[in-house]
Amino acid sequence: MKKTDNQMLVIFGASGDLTARKLIPGLFNLHLAGHLPKNFVVLGASRSDMSDEDFRDRVVYKSPYLKDKIKDAPESKVKAFADVLYYEDLGKDYDTDYAPLRKRVEALKDKHDTSGNIIYYLSTPPTLYETVAKNLADAEMNTQNHGWKRLIVEKPFGYSLETAQNLNKGLHRFFEEHQIYRIDHYLGKETVQNLLVTRFSNSIFEPLWNRNYIHHVEITNAESVGVEKRGGYYDKSGALRDMFQNHLLQLVSLVVMEPPIGDDAEEIRNEKVKALKSLRVMKDEQTLYDNTIRAQYVASEINGNKVKGYREEDGVDPDSTTETYAAIKFYVDNWRWHGTPFYVRTAKRMPTKVTEIVIHFKEPHHQIFQESGMHRDNKLVIRIQPDEGILIKFGVKVPGQGFKVERANMDFYYSSLAETYVMEAYERLLLDAMQGDATLYARADEVEAAWEFVDPILNYWKSGKDVRMYGYAAGVWGPENADDLIDGNGIWRNPGENLADDPGYCVIC
Repeated sequence: MKKTDNQMLVIFGASGDLTARKLIPGLFNLHLAGHLPKNFVVLGASRSDMSDEDFRDRVVYKSPYLKDKIKDAPESKVKAFADVLYYEDLGKDYDTDYAPLRKRVEALKDKHDTSGNIIYYLSTPPTLYETVAKNLADAEMNTQNHGWKRLIVEKPFGYSLETAQNLNKGLHRFFEEHQIYRIDHYLGKETVQNLLVTRFSNSIFEPLWNRNYIHHVEITNAESVGVEKRGGYYDKSGALRDMFQNHLLQLVSLVVMEPPIGDDAEEIRNEKVKALKSLRVMKDEQTLYDNTIRAQYVASEINGNKVKGYREEDGVDPDSTTETYAAIKFYVDNWRWHGTPFYVRTAKRMPTKVTEIVIHFKEPHHQIFQESGMHRDNKLVIRIQPDEGILIKFGVKVPGQGFKVERANMDFYYSSLAETYVMEAYERLLLDAMQGDATLYARADEVEAAWEFVDPILNYWKSGKDVRMYGYAAGVWGPENADDLIDGNGIWRNPGENLADDPGYCVIC
């Protein structure tokens, strides 16, 4: 286990939902597991008028997100955690003099002996990132003369390549790149990290992980909910910006990347950047027309309940052309993956909530056990959520005369590791930042490389000719023409709620 230095965590936007829902529960779990340093303090900072006691009530004692945890934990443990939480009111605006904030930070540093090490967590809208960074610098709170300083920023990181570049330049005026941690909670999931282990530590997979043995790669991110209360935000974003540009391209980079020299954070991130830069950028309209599909969910009935269409949701323009479904086919221009198609889709209002990567292996060149109409490709399914685990599908002989082949499953579930505690994503990412491990955080060039691939698609969808917006009934697997994207007679694997469910099965709920 790496050493965790004594330190302070300053959360900007601490009165917001993310702090109560994810950050404080993550810290509480680390506290219960003994992973927090001996001298540790949290200072919440935002524009709400609260005392330290009010803040502790809000995020600990009266928090619905910690209710069950507190019930099962010793009272002394809960109090010890709550007692290191403090709050500072910034006033009406984040763009203000941070001298009072610095004074409070200095007082808490002396009181708790945190050695001058500070993480600034920006749980604020991205428009405030540069403002907060500038004000920290103006108050000389970014200097590393007495202890290190780190800056964690949430997604979305930019709205386009240009805005991402400007945001990077803005932050680099006040913090060095090695100080900046761009969080992506998808990378904190255990199965995402296990993808690297599956690839690079198993000789049954590593030699086959290339164009010679893999027919195509498929990634699905499906959500059963609609846009809920995020209609106003989502209508300015869409599925491609909200999920594909960050979370799903991160998964793509882990599938595509070459073996790093070692497990050092920078070595892994170097290879991820190379992977993203090797994606073939689609620029001409015909290519974009042939290889991209966008769609919106329309009103339907699910499990006897009427469901609104996207354009009927609160905060959404009645004439919106923002996609809630995006499917992209693309290629990777390097030796390992030349000619191997990648298919990635993300959508709202799907039959079930699931994220998984499917590696489709090529069929044997000489088929001696053919059965008419039966498609028998081997698959490696890596389930990110829910029912996290790994599934291998392979052919076996059905007992009896002849050589009738049936497909069998071999599976592994993280839930079966009864003696092993699996950290939540934010829990793991917070601990990594505390220890200075940036492996699971995005670097500036990584973010920009992802935008370089996505920008032409967004521009085409916005102003290209013959661009179509398809519809799909809420609760189905996307528009009818979705399978047309896949070469030959291939179809998407429409996964069920459980990892080993056969394609086509789904839970409508």
